Amino acid sequence: MTNIAVCAPATPITPAHRDALLALVAAEFPGLTVAFHEQCFARAGHFAGDDLLRLSALLDCANDPAFDVVWFAKGGYGSNRIAEAAVAQMNAAARAKTYVGFSDCGYLLAALYRAGIGQSVHGHMPVSALSEGGREAIRRVLRWLEGDTSGVEPSLDGTTPAAAFNLITLAMLTGTPLMPDLAGHVLMVEEVSEHLYAIDRLFFHLAATLPRLAGLRLGAITDVPENYVEFGQSEEEIARFWCARAGIAYLGRALIGHNAANHVVPFGLASPPVQA
Repeated sequence: MTNIAVCAPATPITPAHRDALLALVAAEFPGLTVAFHEQCFARAGHFAGDDLLRLSALLDCANDPAFDVVWFAKGGYGSNRIAEAAVAQMNAAARAKTYVGFSDCGYLLAALYRAGIGQSVHGHMPVSALSEGGREAIRRVLRWLEGDTSGVEPSLDGTTPAAAFNLITLAMLTGTPLMPDLAGHVLMVEEVSEHLYAIDRLFFHLAATLPRLAGLRLGAITDVPENYVEFGQSEEEIARFWCARAGIAYLGRALIGHNAANHVVPFGLASPPVQA
């Protein structure tokens, strides 16, 4: 039995999200158990509770040896505010866990990966359990936790380390104590709700700050707002342009993003889930 704890390091979910996720697990994944920390439903302005409450809940889940997996409930914004303090207070039990999330929770995945704590995994989150497309993306995570790798990003070959991030999250990570060393990695990036000129601006910054990568793959760029004038390049043309400028090998597309096609990307070398 694999025991999963859910907490919300950024923004809150509702009891309806919890109930939908629990129903899915009960119906299809009898080898998994899921427990939601009550902090998931707390509210303090934008956040799922103030910084101290979110930090305490994350540490409750990470440091408890009864759990094998910590699953972040939702992105939004806020995990960066607690990430550095969290990794500094994690115990031996926390180092034996798998941590799953994406988008804003990439701050935590990065900090954990940098610190060598557990297995960081880019994957869908419980907030998506109320839609059929979201449930399918969640199923990929749950299958992977059971040892089924069919939902892993297809380009992963187990020979080159990989990492996956939301573009703006990755750009904000660079130059901070949370940023891991991605030299030699295949880096996968995606974005949602940003103008194409903003995508270009993010690539401009990353092209100047990233280490020597094994290559870059572009995930989905979704819900792009309409600008008053066309940018003139597609998202893939933007990625190719800046990769060429920076001497980074452009490797094509990746099945990651804020959509139902989002696949699982274990950080580092693809491997089975870490369990306590």
